[in-house]
Amino acid sequence: MQAPLSSPQSPTSQEIAAAASGRMIMRTTLTSPFGRKARIAADVLELSGRIDIVPADTRDESDDLREMNPLGKMPCLVLTDGTTLYDSRVILDYFDALSGGGRLLPPGGLPRHVAMTRATLADGIADAALLMVYEGRFREPHQASDVWMSHQRGKISRGLAAFAADLPNPEVTDVVSISLACALGYLDWRQPYDWREPFPRIAAWLEAFAAAEPAFAATQRPGA
Repeated sequence: MQAPLSSPQSPTSQEIAAAASGRMIMRTTLTSPFGRKARIAADVLELSGRIDIVPADTRDESDDLREMNPLGKMPCLVLTDGTTLYDSRVILDYFDALSGGGRLLPPGGLPRHVAMTRATLADGIADAALLMVYEGRFREPHQASDVWMSHQRGKISRGLAAFAADLPNPEVTDVVSISLACALGYLDWRQPYDWREPFPRIAAWLEAFAAAEPAFAATQRPGA
């Protein structure tokens, strides 16, 4: 008979003690929108003092990030016992649990799954933007695919339209607002898609969120 699974929002007392007694390592850059999500969450939950940020290079085959996360993606969180957690949604869930639960995500039931779904939508916007940037970065101009770019642009447009119809509360910092704000911040930086004019309500939302949550400004990329 399979042993019952422990609740994902309830770390064991040993896990809490280990995290409190040592320092965790987060492998990420200061420009990654997904790493920024984890850094905002750490700030909001007052965990930043227990975390060392160690840069990672996803294109460097010798970077041991690939040993920590076989996918070679960031952020990757290394716990004090050597356990690694990825991706950003898992890390935010862990941080929330480590802080007692219920601060970034609802503790259970349908509201929790709805929040996770909306956070996934925001992450999908950031993913599509990244793919558009990579298309220009890793391919020669004659190799770039207009069809592929249009496909990713459609994801961003549809995702933003869905959010415009149901924006989160800008004064509540949770998994949805963090994920959306970081996706929008990446769009503003790399500009693969001009989103502000067609979605003025979202632009106003981002300004309100930034005003309400100091961690958003504190985690901006260097030189921003």
